[in-house]
Amino acid sequence: MNPEVIFNDHVAEYEAWFDQYPFVFQSEMEAIREMLPEGDNLSGIEVGLGTGRYAQALQIKEGVEPAAKMRNLAIERGIETMDAVAEKLPYGDLKFDFVLMIFSIVYFKSLPQAFHETFRVLKPDGVLVLGFIDRESTIGKSYELRKSESLFYRNANFYSVDKVVDELSKAGFRHFTFRQTLQGELDTIREFQPSEEGYGKGSFVVIRAAKKFPHKS
Repeated sequence: MNPEVIFNDHVAEYEAWFDQYPFVFQSEMEAIREMLPEGDNLSGIEVGLGTGRYAQALQIKEGVEPAAKMRNLAIERGIETMDAVAEKLPYGDLKFDFVLMIFSIVYFKSLPQAFHETFRVLKPDGVLVLGFIDRESTIGKSYELRKSESLFYRNANFYSVDKVVDELSKAGFRHFTFRQTLQGELDTIREFQPSEEGYGKGSFVVIRAAKKFPHKS
């Protein structure tokens, strides 16, 4: 089934996840925040922003989301949201200081095309900040095993960190840095977990990749 249909039909279940796993969300948020560029008047978007939970918390004002009902909730949260997909972003070249993607890569029809589009819309020293569940991690392996039973992940494509880095490199990105959090099974996480550098221990990995130069705060 098309992911857009699934998300349109199950917005309430999607929203309920954040209430069910508050410390998971908090841990993910802080790992992402550690990787976002700092500075005044930076322009950025989130690609595949869902209902706008992450964008709102990170004060990102703009993004794209193809599922109409998810998009409407994001708009209610004050986010300027366009009906578009990662493989065809409705923006001009060299427009943004950063692009954020959180979990959305598992639903992309073409990972290479999505990364090339991201590269196109970034300024010469812009960065992509990408958060996802590592396929080789504890939670990633659990998701893979239960895909057929999962409402949201049945048709998802999970990736290892090495695979993501390889595709980013092919798209032209360089200067990769990594942070990780969420150690242990999802249902056992009952407190905030600070993020650490690198990957291989935490299931949630954040990659920051530069279009040309590493970010200088």
